[in-house]
Amino acid sequence: MTDIAIVGLDCRFPKAPDVPGLWNLLINGEEGVSEVPRGRWHADDYYDPEGGRAKVNTRSAGFIDDPDVFDHEFFDFSEAELEVSDPQMRLLLQAAWRAVEDATLDPRSLAGSRTGVYVGIMAAEWLNLLMTDFQRINPHVGSGNGYAMAANRISFHLDLRGPCMAIDTACSSSLVATEQACAALRAGTCDQALVGAVNLFVTPVFGVFLTQAKLSSPDGRCRPFSSEANGFGRAEGVGVMVLRRLEDALADGLPVYAVIRGAAVNHGGRSTTVTAPNPHAQRAAMVEAYERAGVRPQDISYVEAHGTGTMLGDRIEVRALGQVHGVPRERPCAIGSIKGNIGHAEGAAGLAGLIKTTLALHHRVIPPSPHAASENPRLRLAQNGLQLVKEPMPLPSEGEVLAGVSGFGLGGTNAHIVLATAPPEARRPYAGRPGGGLLTVSARDRESLRGAVRRLADDVAAAPADRFAAVAWTSNKVKASGPVRFALPARDREEAVAGLRAAAADDDRLAALSGEAGTAPAVGWTIAGESAWRPGMSLELYERHAAYRHALAAADAALRTELGWSVVEMSRSGAEPAARGPVVFAVAYALGRMLLDAGVTPAWIVGEGVGAHAAAVLAGDRKLEEAARAVAAPDGPGASVEATAGEADGAGSRPPVTRLHLVDDGSGFDEALRTALEAVPARVVEIVGERTEGTRLLPGRAGGGEVLDVVAALYRDGLDPDWDVLYDPGQRVRHRLTPYVFAPTARLWWNGPIAAHGDGDATAALVKANPVGGVS
Repeated sequence: MTDIAIVGLDCRFPKAPDVPGLWNLLINGEEGVSEVPRGRWHADDYYDPEGGRAKVNTRSAGFIDDPDVFDHEFFDFSEAELEVSDPQMRLLLQAAWRAVEDATLDPRSLAGSRTGVYVGIMAAEWLNLLMTDFQRINPHVGSGNGYAMAANRISFHLDLRGPCMAIDTACSSSLVATEQACAALRAGTCDQALVGAVNLFVTPVFGVFLTQAKLSSPDGRCRPFSSEANGFGRAEGVGVMVLRRLEDALADGLPVYAVIRGAAVNHGGRSTTVTAPNPHAQRAAMVEAYERAGVRPQDISYVEAHGTGTMLGDRIEVRALGQVHGVPRERPCAIGSIKGNIGHAEGAAGLAGLIKTTLALHHRVIPPSPHAASENPRLRLAQNGLQLVKEPMPLPSEGEVLAGVSGFGLGGTNAHIVLATAPPEARRPYAGRPGGGLLTVSARDRESLRGAVRRLADDVAAAPADRFAAVAWTSNKVKASGPVRFALPARDREEAVAGLRAAAADDDRLAALSGEAGTAPAVGWTIAGESAWRPGMSLELYERHAAYRHALAAADAALRTELGWSVVEMSRSGAEPAARGPVVFAVAYALGRMLLDAGVTPAWIVGEGVGAHAAAVLAGDRKLEEAARAVAAPDGPGASVEATAGEADGAGSRPPVTRLHLVDDGSGFDEALRTALEAVPARVVEIVGERTEGTRLLPGRAGGGEVLDVVAALYRDGLDPDWDVLYDPGQRVRHRLTPYVFAPTARLWWNGPIAAHGDGDATAALVKANPVGGVS
């Protein structure tokens, strides 16, 4: 069975605003349960410790912060759309964007791709409220609500062309969505998949149901497999995973958290009741998943159990787990449940457990299971070959480690996912030489850009110093496509951190290094003749850029046949060459070739002397070997220039907009430059020489950072370069950066009545400006 790589993650769970926050919560064995936050609903109006009719027996649950906040301008939501759109949709959109960035991919680069979207979801409280208030119904209700739209909106915003669906199998929804995504990837239905899940409380209605069904914990906590288990507490949350076929992820150099080896989904059939769990079906799901994955139950080190903390549910699950894993083995199978940390996230519960287990395999340590100290002896875990994780449990530092994740739906749909640690080949070593780079970051507006620059500074500071080039390249590939752009060339990590922090703290500095995307400005090149020669010209450029070295090698090979000596060796030696012209020609050609490959295409080129020959080659009007013969000719290159002070609109491989203005050494340069600028006003880039006031790439002995300066300036004004050209192949190693942080451009929550009919009648009027997610 084809392995599926988990390459990107994002999540928000109670007291865990992101992936690092969730891991800290888990590894420290902490809880995310709190009382009903101010602004959700009036908890006292619904609370009854005895669980009377239409009441809830708890004041607590796992709430996320600020569920009402949304960057509606980033996602192009109008005010009318915002007012009726389910906040679950908003949470999913933001999490999807951040998960793709975490996969070291630019979300905008997915447009048109065969990327599937699979969302597990089981609550639609927002829509249910809208349906009770006809005055609120507007044309956007249909596009802003419903399970299908929760998934569709992600595909729409990112312009994804793969399958798109929402799945509701109650508490197993997100694991079933994961299994469906894996099946689509294996079948070739899509090439990449986003698996998401969300659960959000808008009203206390589901809490009322759980109380009436005698399933609700009085203190809002889940205590999986504990003698103190007394029902389960609810939790909110949102999460998104990015999945790729493992072979594709490795080929593209994507980082891999863990690998999905296999999965299975079934139903319990006709059990005692439609909601009663069936241990035989649970066991069958695990066995089938292991068979599909090609592994044995005794090879499973850990199972993230469904583990709700209900006496009946825990007892049945332990029985099923024991029947599968209670086989002869070196040590018991460890079990735990994230519900002990955050509560039961219902439609998002399976994905919460999957993310926990993914992180555990990635860090090679199993977090402790809260409430394990009060393990229920009646469950007979040891006799079933199981053990609760009471302290952080280290996993072997090398070799494959396997784990399972279970999710069981209220109506009988079971799912089990088999995970493995990432293979050794996923840990791509950094093979590049230490070097500089061009840091880029973008945002929707200038203020958001400031925060993005500050976060990039933190990322750069936290990265190994010798991997600075990899961090810079990743910033180009992931962070560069927004409308407001920032670019900072730097030689090393220390210079970069200082420059980034200075820009974030100073408005003028930030403005000087940023711009707005638009039509890229026209660029014109000038290339001087042999008078541009300087001892050691381009040495730093040669050391820093493989693209330059390769182009210079091509020119050297063409010239060596004619000259009998190497311009590369002569340049690197610093000695006076037998002829300066061939050196200038080779350097100009190589530098121009590098810029062309990076996407910097000139509208015109003014070439003088040997620079005219380089210009003709770069414009596609002359072959490199032909120009090399002319430059190396004993009577000098000037006589073989075919056009003087003229214009040659060539054909062939070069862009048709490039105009050539070629002149002999010492004559007509200024006139040719005026003619070129009158024809096409452009930003002048002086490839070699010191004849203009434009940007100079090789004044004197320079030749490293100036190339990055030119590309940075053009990028700020709208150019989308080919970033790879600026880095050696070994430096192009992906490095996870902090995902985009969305601006709180809107804060909107339900501000109509929430009626509790029957025993007690209450309403809640919520104000738009009132935060609803903080802990009261």
